[in-house]
Amino acid sequence: MTTSVQALPGFKETVRKIKSYEEALGVLYWDLRTGAPRGGVDARSEAIGVLSAEMFRLTTSEELGEQLKELERPESLAQLSEIDRRLVEERRKEYDRYVKIPPKLYQEYVVLTSQAESKWEESKENDDFAGFEPYLDKIIAYQQQFVDLLGAKETRYDTLLDLYEPGMTTSELDRVFGELRGELVPLAAAIAESANKPDRSFLKQKFPIEAQRRLGDYILKEMGFSFEKGRIDESVHPFATGLNPGDVRITTHYYEDDVTNALFSSLHEGGHALYEQNIMSELTGTTLCQGTSMGIHESQSRFWENMIGRSKPFWTRYYRELQSFFPGQLNVPADDFYRAINVVEPSLIRIDADELTYNLHIIIRYEIEKMIFNEGVKASELPAIWNDKYKQYLGIVPPNNAKGVLQDVHWSGGMFGYFPSYSLGNMYAAQFADMMERELPDMWRLVEEGSLLPIKEWLTGKIYKYGKSKTPSELIEGVTGKPLDPQYLVRYLKGKYTEIYKL
Repeated sequence: MTTSVQALPGFKETVRKIKSYEEALGVLYWDLRTGAPRGGVDARSEAIGVLSAEMFRLTTSEELGEQLKELERPESLAQLSEIDRRLVEERRKEYDRYVKIPPKLYQEYVVLTSQAESKWEESKENDDFAGFEPYLDKIIAYQQQFVDLLGAKETRYDTLLDLYEPGMTTSELDRVFGELRGELVPLAAAIAESANKPDRSFLKQKFPIEAQRRLGDYILKEMGFSFEKGRIDESVHPFATGLNPGDVRITTHYYEDDVTNALFSSLHEGGHALYEQNIMSELTGTTLCQGTSMGIHESQSRFWENMIGRSKPFWTRYYRELQSFFPGQLNVPADDFYRAINVVEPSLIRIDADELTYNLHIIIRYEIEKMIFNEGVKASELPAIWNDKYKQYLGIVPPNNAKGVLQDVHWSGGMFGYFPSYSLGNMYAAQFADMMERELPDMWRLVEEGSLLPIKEWLTGKIYKYGKSKTPSELIEGVTGKPLDPQYLVRYLKGKYTEIYKL
Protein backbone atom coordinates (compact mmCIF):
# COMPACT_ATOMS: atom_id res chain seq x y z
CA MET A 1 0.00 0.00 0.00
CA THR A 2 1.22 3.50 -0.86
CA THR A 3 1.58 5.69 2.23
CA SER A 4 1.07 9.44 2.32
CA VAL A 5 4.84 9.89 2.70
CA GLN A 6 5.25 8.16 -0.66
CA ALA A 7 2.25 9.84 -2.34
CA LEU A 8 3.06 13.41 -1.26
CA PRO A 9 6.18 14.02 -3.43
CA GLY A 10 4.36 12.85 -6.57
CA PHE A 11 1.37 15.00 -5.71
CA LYS A 12 3.56 18.06 -5.15
CA GLU A 13 5.36 17.45 -8.44
CA THR A 14 2.01 17.38 -10.26
CA VAL A 15 1.00 20.62 -8.54
CA ARG A 16 4.34 22.19 -9.44
CA LYS A 17 3.76 21.34 -13.10
CA ILE A 18 0.27 22.87 -12.98
CA LYS A 19 1.70 26.02 -11.44
CA SER A 20 4.43 26.15 -14.11
CA TYR A 21 1.80 26.01 -16.86
CA GLU A 22 -0.14 28.79 -15.09
CA GLU A 23 2.97 30.96 -15.02
CA ALA A 24 3.78 30.36 -18.69
CA LEU A 25 0.18 31.16 -19.66
CA GLY A 26 0.30 34.29 -17.50
CA VAL A 27 3.28 35.57 -19.50
CA LEU A 28 1.51 34.87 -22.79
CA TYR A 29 -1.67 36.62 -21.66
CA TRP A 30 0.30 39.59 -20.38
CA ASP A 31 2.14 39.90 -23.70
CA LEU A 32 -1.12 39.59 -25.64
CA ARG A 33 -2.61 42.49 -23.70
CA THR A 34 0.43 44.78 -23.60
CA GLY A 35 2.32 44.62 -26.86
CA ALA A 36 1.72 41.64 -29.12
CA PRO A 37 0.92 42.74 -32.70
CA ARG A 38 -2.69 42.18 -33.73
CA GLY A 39 -1.57 40.09 -36.66
CA GLY A 40 -0.37 37.42 -34.25
CA VAL A 41 -3.50 37.22 -32.11
CA ASP A 42 -4.97 34.10 -33.72
CA ALA A 43 -1.71 32.12 -33.58
CA ARG A 44 -1.05 33.26 -30.01
CA SER A 45 -4.58 32.30 -29.03
CA GLU A 46 -4.07 28.82 -30.46
CA ALA A 47 -0.81 28.48 -28.51
CA ILE A 48 -2.58 29.56 -25.33
CA GLY A 49 -5.29 27.02 -26.08
CA VAL A 50 -2.79 24.18 -26.47
CA LEU A 51 -0.94 25.01 -23.23
CA SER A 52 -4.22 25.51 -21.38
CA ALA A 53 -5.40 22.10 -22.57
CA GLU A 54 -2.20 20.49 -21.25
CA MET A 55 -2.64 22.21 -17.89
CA PHE A 56 -6.29 21.16 -17.86
CA ARG A 57 -5.30 17.52 -18.48
CA LEU A 58 -2.90 17.66 -15.53
CA THR A 59 -5.58 19.25 -13.36
CA THR A 60 -8.01 16.42 -14.14
CA SER A 61 -5.60 13.52 -14.68
CA GLU A 62 -6.27 10.05 -13.34
CA GLU A 63 -2.86 10.18 -11.67
CA LEU A 64 -3.81 13.30 -9.69
CA GLY A 65 -7.12 11.72 -8.79
CA GLU A 66 -5.31 8.69 -7.32
CA GLN A 67 -2.85 10.91 -5.45
CA LEU A 68 -5.71 12.90 -3.92
CA LYS A 69 -7.58 9.75 -2.95
CA GLU A 70 -4.55 8.41 -1.08
CA LEU A 71 -3.74 11.70 0.62
CA GLU A 72 -7.34 12.11 1.78
CA ARG A 73 -7.27 8.90 3.80
CA PRO A 74 -7.62 9.80 7.53
CA GLU A 75 -4.28 8.20 8.37
CA SER A 76 -2.65 10.13 5.52
CA LEU A 77 -4.19 13.51 6.43
CA ALA A 78 -2.91 13.08 9.97
CA GLN A 79 0.67 13.09 8.65
CA LEU A 80 0.30 16.21 6.50
CA SER A 81 1.26 19.74 7.49
CA GLU A 82 -1.49 22.36 7.66
CA ILE A 83 -0.34 23.83 4.33
CA ASP A 84 -0.27 20.43 2.62
CA ARG A 85 -3.77 19.62 3.89
CA ARG A 86 -5.02 22.91 2.51
CA LEU A 87 -3.31 22.18 -0.80
CA VAL A 88 -5.02 18.81 -0.98
CA GLU A 89 -8.41 20.44 -0.24
CA GLU A 90 -7.87 23.11 -2.89
CA ARG A 91 -6.79 20.62 -5.57
CA ARG A 92 -9.71 18.32 -4.75
CA LYS A 93 -12.19 21.14 -5.30
CA GLU A 94 -10.57 22.03 -8.62
CA TYR A 95 -10.35 18.37 -9.66
CA ASP A 96 -14.01 17.67 -8.90
CA ARG A 97 -15.05 20.82 -10.72
CA TYR A 98 -13.06 20.46 -13.93
CA VAL A 99 -13.08 16.68 -14.36
CA LYS A 100 -16.69 17.19 -15.49
CA ILE A 101 -15.62 19.34 -18.47
CA PRO A 102 -14.36 17.65 -21.68
CA PRO A 103 -10.76 18.81 -22.44
CA LYS A 104 -11.58 19.61 -26.08
CA LEU A 105 -14.47 21.85 -25.00
CA TYR A 106 -12.21 23.67 -22.56
CA GLN A 107 -9.49 24.21 -25.18
CA GLU A 108 -12.00 25.61 -27.68
CA TYR A 109 -13.25 28.00 -25.01
CA VAL A 110 -9.77 29.24 -24.12
CA VAL A 111 -8.95 29.94 -27.78
CA LEU A 112 -12.26 31.78 -28.17
CA THR A 113 -11.74 34.03 -25.15
CA SER A 114 -8.15 34.82 -26.16
CA GLN A 115 -9.42 35.96 -29.56
CA ALA A 116 -12.41 37.73 -28.03
CA GLU A 117 -10.31 39.92 -25.73
CA SER A 118 -8.40 41.28 -28.72
CA LYS A 119 -11.65 41.71 -30.66
CA TRP A 120 -13.09 43.58 -27.68
CA GLU A 121 -10.20 46.07 -27.76
CA GLU A 122 -10.89 46.75 -31.42
CA SER A 123 -14.67 46.92 -30.95
CA LYS A 124 -14.44 49.29 -28.01
CA GLU A 125 -12.10 51.56 -29.95
CA ASN A 126 -14.53 51.64 -32.89
CA ASP A 127 -17.80 51.59 -30.89
CA ASP A 128 -18.71 48.40 -32.74
CA PHE A 129 -20.90 46.15 -30.58
CA ALA A 130 -22.16 44.32 -33.68
CA GLY A 131 -18.60 43.16 -34.40
CA PHE A 132 -18.13 41.88 -30.86
CA GLU A 133 -21.61 40.40 -30.38
CA PRO A 134 -20.91 37.02 -32.09
CA TYR A 135 -17.93 36.44 -29.77
CA LEU A 136 -19.94 37.37 -26.69
CA ASP A 137 -22.81 35.16 -27.81
CA LYS A 138 -20.47 32.17 -28.11
CA ILE A 139 -18.81 32.88 -24.76
CA ILE A 140 -22.19 32.95 -23.03
CA ALA A 141 -23.13 29.67 -24.74
CA TYR A 142 -19.93 28.02 -23.50
CA GLN A 143 -20.52 29.33 -19.99
CA GLN A 144 -24.05 27.93 -20.04
CA GLN A 145 -22.60 24.54 -21.06
CA PHE A 146 -20.11 24.74 -18.18
CA VAL A 147 -22.93 25.43 -15.71
CA ASP A 148 -24.80 22.39 -17.08
CA LEU A 149 -21.70 20.22 -16.66
CA LEU A 150 -20.73 21.55 -13.23
CA GLY A 151 -24.29 21.53 -11.97
CA ALA A 152 -26.37 24.53 -11.00
CA LYS A 153 -26.26 25.47 -7.33
CA GLU A 154 -29.08 27.49 -5.76
CA THR A 155 -29.27 29.28 -9.12
CA ARG A 156 -27.26 28.85 -12.32
CA TYR A 157 -25.42 32.10 -11.60
CA ASP A 158 -24.32 30.79 -8.18
CA THR A 159 -22.13 28.23 -9.97
CA LEU A 160 -20.19 31.06 -11.62
CA LEU A 161 -19.99 33.18 -8.46
CA ASP A 162 -18.28 30.31 -6.65
CA LEU A 163 -15.40 30.42 -9.15
CA TYR A 164 -14.37 33.86 -7.91
CA GLU A 165 -15.72 34.05 -4.36
CA PRO A 166 -15.97 30.55 -2.87
CA GLY A 167 -19.18 30.04 -0.94
CA MET A 168 -20.84 33.26 -2.13
CA THR A 169 -24.46 33.01 -3.32
CA THR A 170 -26.96 35.25 -5.07
CA SER A 171 -29.18 35.18 -2.00
CA GLU A 172 -26.32 36.55 0.13
CA LEU A 173 -25.39 39.13 -2.52
CA ASP A 174 -29.02 40.21 -2.87
CA ARG A 175 -29.03 40.80 0.90
CA VAL A 176 -25.78 42.79 1.18
CA PHE A 177 -26.33 44.69 -2.07
CA GLY A 178 -29.88 45.50 -0.98
CA GLU A 179 -28.53 46.81 2.33
CA LEU A 180 -25.91 48.91 0.53
CA ARG A 181 -28.39 50.28 -1.98
CA GLY A 182 -30.82 51.22 0.80
CA GLU A 183 -28.13 53.23 2.60
CA LEU A 184 -26.19 54.71 -0.31
CA VAL A 185 -29.02 55.96 -2.55
CA PRO A 186 -30.32 58.42 0.11
CA LEU A 187 -26.73 59.49 0.85
CA ALA A 188 -26.13 60.16 -2.86
CA ALA A 189 -29.38 62.14 -2.99
CA ALA A 190 -28.32 64.27 -0.01
CA ILE A 191 -24.98 64.93 -1.67
CA ALA A 192 -26.71 65.93 -4.92
CA GLU A 193 -28.74 68.52 -3.00
CA SER A 194 -25.73 69.92 -1.12
CA ALA A 195 -24.62 73.44 -1.98
CA ASN A 196 -21.07 72.63 -0.91
CA LYS A 197 -19.86 70.97 -4.08
CA PRO A 198 -16.10 70.65 -4.72
CA ASP A 199 -14.58 72.55 -7.63
CA ARG A 200 -12.94 70.32 -10.25
CA SER A 201 -12.28 72.95 -12.91
CA PHE A 202 -8.55 73.13 -12.15
CA LEU A 203 -8.18 69.46 -13.15
CA LYS A 204 -9.24 70.25 -16.74
CA GLN A 205 -5.73 70.63 -18.12
CA LYS A 206 -3.19 68.69 -20.14
CA PHE A 207 -0.76 66.76 -17.97
CA PRO A 208 2.35 65.36 -19.72
CA ILE A 209 2.17 61.59 -19.87
CA GLU A 210 5.87 61.12 -19.13
CA ALA A 211 5.41 63.03 -15.87
CA GLN A 212 2.39 60.87 -15.07
CA ARG A 213 4.56 57.76 -15.55
CA ARG A 214 7.20 59.05 -13.15
CA LEU A 215 4.54 60.02 -10.61
CA GLY A 216 2.98 56.56 -10.73
CA ASP A 217 6.33 54.84 -10.28
CA TYR A 218 7.13 57.10 -7.32
CA ILE A 219 3.84 56.38 -5.52
CA LEU A 220 4.16 52.63 -6.15
CA LYS A 221 7.61 52.65 -4.53
CA GLU A 222 6.24 54.63 -1.57
CA MET A 223 3.52 52.03 -0.90
CA GLY A 224 6.09 49.20 -0.98
CA PHE A 225 5.80 47.84 -4.53
CA SER A 226 9.11 46.24 -5.44
CA PHE A 227 10.32 46.98 -8.97
CA GLU A 228 12.86 44.18 -8.52
CA LYS A 229 9.90 41.82 -8.27
CA GLY A 230 7.52 43.59 -10.61
CA ARG A 231 6.99 46.02 -13.46
CA ILE A 232 4.36 48.40 -14.81
CA ASP A 233 3.27 48.62 -18.45
CA GLU A 234 0.42 50.16 -20.41
CA SER A 235 -2.74 48.43 -21.65
CA VAL A 236 -6.24 49.37 -22.80
CA HIS A 237 -7.72 48.16 -19.51
CA PRO A 238 -5.52 48.14 -16.38
CA PHE A 239 -4.84 44.73 -14.81
CA ALA A 240 -2.43 42.83 -12.56
CA THR A 241 -0.78 39.45 -13.21
CA GLY A 242 0.97 37.58 -10.41
CA LEU A 243 3.24 35.03 -12.04
CA ASN A 244 5.06 34.30 -8.78
CA PRO A 245 6.01 36.49 -5.78
CA GLY A 246 9.19 37.51 -7.60
CA ASP A 247 7.42 38.51 -10.84
CA VAL A 248 4.23 40.51 -10.45
CA ARG A 249 3.19 42.71 -13.38
CA ILE A 250 0.68 45.53 -13.46
CA THR A 251 -0.58 47.88 -16.15
CA THR A 252 -2.30 51.23 -16.31
CA HIS A 253 -3.59 53.53 -19.04
CA TYR A 254 -2.56 57.19 -19.38
CA TYR A 255 -4.82 60.05 -20.48
CA GLU A 256 -3.18 63.39 -21.12
CA ASP A 257 -6.29 65.30 -20.03
CA ASP A 258 -6.70 63.39 -16.74
CA VAL A 259 -3.96 63.37 -14.12
CA THR A 260 -5.92 61.18 -11.69
CA ASN A 261 -6.96 58.21 -13.84
CA ALA A 262 -3.58 56.52 -14.26
CA LEU A 263 -2.53 57.47 -10.73
CA PHE A 264 -5.51 55.79 -9.07
CA SER A 265 -5.42 52.78 -11.40
CA SER A 266 -1.74 52.37 -10.46
CA LEU A 267 -2.65 52.50 -6.77
CA HIS A 268 -5.44 49.99 -7.45
CA GLU A 269 -3.31 47.51 -9.38
CA GLY A 270 -0.46 48.17 -6.94
CA GLY A 271 -2.73 46.90 -4.16
CA HIS A 272 -3.21 43.66 -6.10
CA ALA A 273 0.54 43.47 -6.63
CA LEU A 274 1.43 43.94 -2.96
CA TYR A 275 -0.77 40.95 -2.15
CA GLU A 276 1.00 38.76 -4.72
CA GLN A 277 4.54 39.98 -3.92
CA ASN A 278 4.21 39.23 -0.21
CA ILE A 279 2.85 35.67 -0.14
CA MET A 280 5.00 33.53 2.15
CA SER A 281 7.78 31.54 0.50
CA GLU A 282 6.39 28.22 1.78
CA LEU A 283 3.61 28.51 -0.81
CA THR A 284 5.87 29.26 -3.80
CA GLY A 285 5.51 26.68 -6.54
CA THR A 286 2.08 25.60 -5.36
CA THR A 287 -1.40 26.62 -6.46
CA LEU A 288 -1.88 28.22 -3.02
CA CYS A 289 0.57 30.95 -4.10
CA GLN A 290 -2.19 33.38 -5.12
CA GLY A 291 -4.97 35.42 -3.56
CA THR A 292 -7.64 33.41 -1.79
CA SER A 293 -10.54 34.99 -3.70
CA MET A 294 -11.20 37.89 -6.00
CA GLY A 295 -13.22 39.65 -3.29
CA ILE A 296 -10.26 39.57 -0.90
CA HIS A 297 -7.94 40.56 -3.77
CA GLU A 298 -10.17 43.51 -4.63
CA SER A 299 -10.24 44.52 -0.97
CA GLN A 300 -6.55 45.27 -1.26
CA SER A 301 -6.76 47.17 -4.53
CA ARG A 302 -9.73 49.21 -3.31
CA PHE A 303 -8.07 49.82 0.08
CA TRP A 304 -4.93 51.29 -1.48
CA GLU A 305 -6.75 53.18 -4.23
CA ASN A 306 -9.50 54.72 -2.12
CA MET A 307 -9.08 54.41 1.62
CA ILE A 308 -5.41 55.38 1.44
CA GLY A 309 -5.04 57.06 -1.96
CA ARG A 310 -8.13 59.29 -1.69
CA SER A 311 -7.67 60.11 2.00
CA LYS A 312 -6.90 63.58 3.37
CA PRO A 313 -3.76 62.42 5.26
CA PHE A 314 -2.34 60.92 2.06
CA TRP A 315 -2.62 64.20 0.19
CA THR A 316 -1.44 66.23 3.16
CA ARG A 317 1.81 64.36 2.60
CA TYR A 318 1.96 63.83 -1.17
CA TYR A 319 0.30 66.90 -2.68
CA ARG A 320 3.59 68.81 -2.77
CA GLU A 321 5.17 65.93 -4.69
CA LEU A 322 2.23 65.89 -7.12
CA GLN A 323 2.70 69.62 -7.75
CA SER A 324 6.43 69.12 -8.36
CA PHE A 325 5.71 66.65 -11.19
CA PHE A 326 3.49 69.26 -12.91
CA PRO A 327 5.08 72.66 -12.16
CA GLY A 328 2.69 75.59 -12.26
CA GLN A 329 -0.39 73.48 -13.05
CA LEU A 330 -1.98 72.70 -9.68
CA ASN A 331 -1.98 76.04 -7.89
CA VAL A 332 -4.77 75.28 -5.43
CA PRO A 333 -4.63 74.22 -1.75
CA ALA A 334 -4.25 70.52 -0.91
CA ASP A 335 -7.71 70.47 0.64
CA ASP A 336 -9.27 71.65 -2.64
CA PHE A 337 -7.50 68.84 -4.48
CA TYR A 338 -8.65 66.31 -1.86
CA ARG A 339 -12.27 67.40 -2.25
CA ALA A 340 -11.99 67.43 -6.07
CA ILE A 341 -10.83 63.80 -6.25
CA ASN A 342 -13.74 62.79 -4.01
CA VAL A 343 -16.59 64.33 -5.97
CA VAL A 344 -19.76 62.21 -5.98
CA GLU A 345 -21.77 62.36 -9.17
CA PRO A 346 -23.31 59.89 -11.61
CA SER A 347 -20.85 58.75 -14.27
CA LEU A 348 -20.88 56.42 -17.24
CA ILE A 349 -17.54 54.67 -16.74
CA ARG A 350 -17.11 52.22 -13.84
CA ILE A 351 -13.37 52.69 -13.35
CA ASP A 352 -13.85 56.49 -13.20
CA ALA A 353 -16.70 56.31 -10.66
CA ASP A 354 -16.48 57.75 -7.16
CA GLU A 355 -16.39 55.45 -4.15
CA LEU A 356 -20.09 55.81 -3.43
CA THR A 357 -21.72 55.40 -6.84
CA TYR A 358 -19.12 52.76 -7.86
CA ASN A 359 -21.19 50.18 -6.01
CA LEU A 360 -24.22 51.03 -8.18
CA HIS A 361 -22.12 50.31 -11.29
CA ILE A 362 -21.37 46.88 -9.83
CA ILE A 363 -24.99 46.18 -8.89
CA ILE A 364 -26.00 46.97 -12.49
CA ARG A 365 -23.54 44.40 -13.85
CA TYR A 366 -24.53 41.87 -11.21
CA GLU A 367 -28.21 42.16 -12.14
CA ILE A 368 -27.44 41.85 -15.85
CA GLU A 369 -25.31 38.74 -15.31
CA LYS A 370 -28.10 37.15 -13.28
CA MET A 371 -30.48 37.88 -16.15
CA ILE A 372 -28.12 36.21 -18.64
CA PHE A 373 -27.71 32.97 -16.70
CA ASN A 374 -30.93 32.70 -14.72
CA GLU A 375 -33.33 34.17 -17.30
CA GLY A 376 -31.64 33.37 -20.62
CA VAL A 377 -31.04 36.96 -21.84
CA LYS A 378 -29.06 36.99 -25.11
CA ALA A 379 -26.02 39.05 -26.09
CA SER A 380 -28.07 41.04 -28.62
CA GLU A 381 -30.30 42.32 -25.78
CA LEU A 382 -27.49 43.59 -23.57
CA PRO A 383 -26.96 47.15 -24.94
CA ALA A 384 -30.60 48.09 -24.36
CA ILE A 385 -30.72 46.45 -20.91
CA TRP A 386 -27.46 48.14 -19.96
CA ASN A 387 -28.74 51.58 -20.98
CA ASP A 388 -32.07 51.08 -19.17
CA LYS A 389 -30.33 50.14 -15.94
CA TYR A 390 -27.97 53.11 -16.12
CA LYS A 391 -30.98 55.38 -16.50
CA GLN A 392 -32.74 53.63 -13.60
CA TYR A 393 -29.80 53.58 -11.14
CA LEU A 394 -27.72 56.61 -12.12
CA GLY A 395 -30.09 58.77 -14.15
CA ILE A 396 -27.81 58.84 -17.19
CA VAL A 397 -27.74 57.00 -20.52
CA PRO A 398 -24.54 56.12 -22.42
CA PRO A 399 -24.25 58.01 -25.73
CA ASN A 400 -22.73 54.94 -27.37
CA ASN A 401 -21.77 51.34 -26.63
CA ALA A 402 -18.08 52.16 -26.18
CA LYS A 403 -19.08 54.08 -23.03
CA GLY A 404 -21.76 51.53 -22.24
CA VAL A 405 -21.83 47.79 -22.58
CA LEU A 406 -18.37 47.63 -24.23
CA GLN A 407 -16.49 49.52 -21.52
CA ASP A 408 -15.25 46.48 -19.52
CA VAL A 409 -12.91 43.71 -20.64
CA HIS A 410 -14.35 41.08 -18.29
CA TRP A 411 -17.04 39.49 -20.45
CA SER A 412 -14.66 39.10 -23.39
CA GLY A 413 -12.56 36.87 -21.11
CA GLY A 414 -15.60 34.93 -19.92
CA MET A 415 -15.35 36.40 -16.42
CA PHE A 416 -19.04 36.19 -15.55
CA GLY A 417 -19.40 36.24 -11.78
CA TYR A 418 -16.33 38.46 -11.21
CA PHE A 419 -17.96 41.89 -10.98
CA PRO A 420 -19.52 41.38 -7.51
CA SER A 421 -15.94 40.94 -6.23
CA TYR A 422 -15.38 44.69 -6.52
CA SER A 423 -18.15 45.66 -4.12
CA LEU A 424 -17.33 42.72 -1.88
CA GLY A 425 -13.79 44.09 -1.93
CA ASN A 426 -15.06 47.50 -0.78
CA MET A 427 -16.87 45.83 2.11
CA TYR A 428 -13.92 43.64 3.10
CA ALA A 429 -11.59 46.63 2.86
CA ALA A 430 -13.71 48.77 5.19
CA GLN A 431 -13.90 45.98 7.74
CA PHE A 432 -10.14 45.32 7.56
CA ALA A 433 -9.43 49.06 7.83
CA ASP A 434 -11.57 49.33 10.95
CA MET A 435 -9.44 46.66 12.64
CA MET A 436 -6.20 48.22 11.35
CA GLU A 437 -7.16 51.54 12.98
CA ARG A 438 -7.66 49.68 16.28
CA GLU A 439 -4.38 47.78 16.09
CA LEU A 440 -2.35 50.63 14.54
CA PRO A 441 -3.73 53.64 16.44
CA ASP A 442 -1.22 55.93 14.73
CA MET A 443 -2.17 54.64 11.26
CA TRP A 444 -3.31 58.00 9.87
CA ARG A 445 -0.32 59.83 11.35
CA LEU A 446 1.89 57.34 9.51
CA VAL A 447 0.06 58.07 6.26
CA GLU A 448 0.39 61.81 6.84
CA GLU A 449 4.14 61.34 7.32
CA GLY A 450 4.45 59.19 4.18
CA SER A 451 5.34 56.12 6.25
CA LEU A 452 3.27 53.54 4.37
CA LEU A 453 5.42 50.48 4.96
CA PRO A 454 4.03 49.68 8.46
CA ILE A 455 0.59 49.51 6.83
CA LYS A 456 1.90 47.14 4.18
CA GLU A 457 3.52 45.02 6.89
CA TRP A 458 0.27 44.82 8.88
CA LEU A 459 -1.54 43.65 5.77
CA THR A 460 1.23 41.16 5.00
CA GLY A 461 1.00 39.63 8.47
CA LYS A 462 -2.79 39.49 8.48
CA ILE A 463 -3.64 38.75 4.82
CA TYR A 464 -0.96 38.70 2.15
CA LYS A 465 1.35 35.98 3.47
CA TYR A 466 -1.41 33.37 3.65
CA GLY A 467 -2.13 33.40 -0.11
CA LYS A 468 -4.83 30.82 -0.73
CA SER A 469 -4.02 28.77 2.38
CA LYS A 470 -6.96 30.42 4.16
CA THR A 471 -10.49 30.85 2.82
CA PRO A 472 -12.15 34.30 2.54
CA SER A 473 -14.35 33.62 5.57
CA GLU A 474 -11.36 32.38 7.59
CA LEU A 475 -9.47 35.58 6.76
CA ILE A 476 -12.21 38.11 7.49
CA GLU A 477 -13.22 36.39 10.72
CA GLY A 478 -9.61 35.72 11.71
CA VAL A 479 -8.61 39.37 11.26
CA THR A 480 -11.76 41.13 12.49
CA GLY A 481 -13.50 38.50 14.61
CA LYS A 482 -16.70 38.88 12.56
CA PRO A 483 -18.14 37.67 9.25
CA LEU A 484 -18.54 40.16 6.39
CA ASP A 485 -20.73 43.10 7.42
CA PRO A 486 -21.63 45.85 4.88
CA GLN A 487 -22.22 48.37 7.68
CA TYR A 488 -18.48 49.02 7.97
CA LEU A 489 -18.49 50.36 4.41
CA VAL A 490 -21.67 52.34 5.02
CA ARG A 491 -20.18 54.03 8.11
CA TYR A 492 -16.94 54.79 6.27
CA LEU A 493 -18.73 56.40 3.30
CA LYS A 494 -21.18 58.35 5.45
CA GLY A 495 -18.37 59.72 7.61
CA LYS A 496 -16.18 60.71 4.68
CA TYR A 497 -18.81 62.34 2.49
CA THR A 498 -20.67 64.05 5.32
CA GLU A 499 -17.42 65.93 6.00
CA ILE A 500 -16.58 66.64 2.35
CA TYR A 501 -20.07 67.90 1.45
CA LYS A 502 -20.78 69.43 4.88
CA LEU A 503 -24.06 67.52 5.14
